[in-house]
Amino acid sequence: MATDFKLSAIDRSFADFICRESGNAPPVLWRLASLVSSMVANASICLDLADIGGRLIRVNGEDLAMPPLDDLREILRKTAVVGSPGDFRPLILDDGDRLYLYRYWKYERDLARVVLEKAASNCVLPDPGLLSSGFGRLFPATGEGIDWQQAAALAALRKRFCIISGGPGTGKTSTVVKILALLLEQAKGQPLRIALAAPTGKAAARLMESINRMKAGLACEESVKELIPRDVSTIHRLLGARHASVRFRYSELNPLPFDMVIVDEASMVALPLMAKLAVALKQEARLILLGDRDQLASVEAGAVLGDLCGAGRRELFSAEFRTLHAALCGANMPMEVDGETTPPLGDSLVVLKKNYRFRDESGIGALAMLINGGRGAEALALIGSSGSADLTWRAVPPADGLKKALVDIIIDGYGSFLTAGSAREALQRFDGFRVLCAMRQGPYGVSSINALVEEILASKGLIEPHKRWYRGRPVMVTANDYNLKLFNGDIGIVFPDPDADGKALVHFPTPEGDVRTVSPLRLPAHETVYAMTIHKSQGSEFERLLMLLPAHDVDVVTRELIYTGITRARSRVEIWGRDDLFVTAVARKIERKSGLSEALWPGC
Repeated sequence: MATDFKLSAIDRSFADFICRESGNAPPVLWRLASLVSSMVANASICLDLADIGGRLIRVNGEDLAMPPLDDLREILRKTAVVGSPGDFRPLILDDGDRLYLYRYWKYERDLARVVLEKAASNCVLPDPGLLSSGFGRLFPATGEGIDWQQAAALAALRKRFCIISGGPGTGKTSTVVKILALLLEQAKGQPLRIALAAPTGKAAARLMESINRMKAGLACEESVKELIPRDVSTIHRLLGARHASVRFRYSELNPLPFDMVIVDEASMVALPLMAKLAVALKQEARLILLGDRDQLASVEAGAVLGDLCGAGRRELFSAEFRTLHAALCGANMPMEVDGETTPPLGDSLVVLKKNYRFRDESGIGALAMLINGGRGAEALALIGSSGSADLTWRAVPPADGLKKALVDIIIDGYGSFLTAGSAREALQRFDGFRVLCAMRQGPYGVSSINALVEEILASKGLIEPHKRWYRGRPVMVTANDYNLKLFNGDIGIVFPDPDADGKALVHFPTPEGDVRTVSPLRLPAHETVYAMTIHKSQGSEFERLLMLLPAHDVDVVTRELIYTGITRARSRVEIWGRDDLFVTAVARKIERKSGLSEALWPGC
């Protein structure tokens, strides 16, 4: 089947520009320039010539036969606008036959360079005895084999670059709080500048709330707890975002002043932002990334966390690391298979394997594993079995039957928060249920479902949607406002404020557990949010949820999307979909072209 490309006006304009700059350009150059522009617009980093060389492709519905790979390579090498890695040309063709826009080649090269340099550098452990004692206090033995949280902590202390990956409930945040305590104990009162960051304001607030809650129970001195940072920033704010500019205050020429930077929800970070953060670090600074490598990648270009993790490769720890782990933690790690060598990032990647939220009997946990393994038919059978009380499957109704089908679950899911006696109570109850959609538009998209939910709730007298700012309206901020400290993804609820003569204000939860109010007139861009996209739900948790899949095949419904959606639930998931399309979606993996994984995991 021909590879399908859809060119935009920007793609065509870019190709026109490249051909003008090239002079006497062969016709195929226009085609290749437009295709690489289209790839980046669709979240890949480059165009792999091996995918199109000598093959039939479809461009905006028209079938085109491409020249052989050798001919494409020769044509590009002869044009003035195409350079090799290290050249300053609009397009870069690397030795792996990947064609890049220069800027994206540089982002990829810069990130790989910084990561490899930091991964190759071992940090001195000033007091191994104190560290061993700290491991014993903070990670008490359970008798269940390797404590992967403990291994992750050792990797973070030993290396200047570390990735801690794991699904929801594996204890990533808990691990990083203990890492901070261990580092501060090792510093013995010496200044240690630590920055905590996340890609969105919502994720930053959640991390701050979790850290401030968890550090109280740490088995360490109060003086150490007091030194653990209280504040979490967005990455943009950390780097010093400038109005109407893609450049930041901090860069390679003006590095960040921190000794350690920790980034949560790293799967949501696109390549350009991750590269800019990496080059802005001091040479001796540590970088720790937390995230779920199986989750949806960023909306923008790249699948950075997946590439950094070697696209799902298993860990291969060096003999030196295993020896150190045995000495300090008292446990023997798995050995390499004969003939395998430790890759450059081998000691920098730790995957947390024990799930503290989804126990062995959890249907959600079992379903997540089947979906990650691409076992769609088995996953469907599990959902439909009576043995999984936390999973429900229902055939998705036709569009004209959606409203009737939704009535019971919507009233049951949202009736509680709408009858709450206070804004604080309403906010707490609202996270008990959510509708997640795969798309924004269409009859099964967020916009349509939000409208149907309002109709259902109004028919039962629970809301008054003829008023724009009706009591109980949930709203999600869709643009950052640093002055109001409201960020993309923040959710509030409209509620009469007794301190303002019953005036309708939007109430938002604070990381400290309080509630603050904002006038509706001051809100940045926002939308009603009974239903939200699975992309927007990343970093959130709900007691139970309804995941609504479309009744027709859509490329955006993938294994990663379904996995991300179901793992937002703590106790119960109901999925509406079509059997055949569900199995097809679980078999469909997101594939974003880049050379980052190959650069970081050579030969693996």
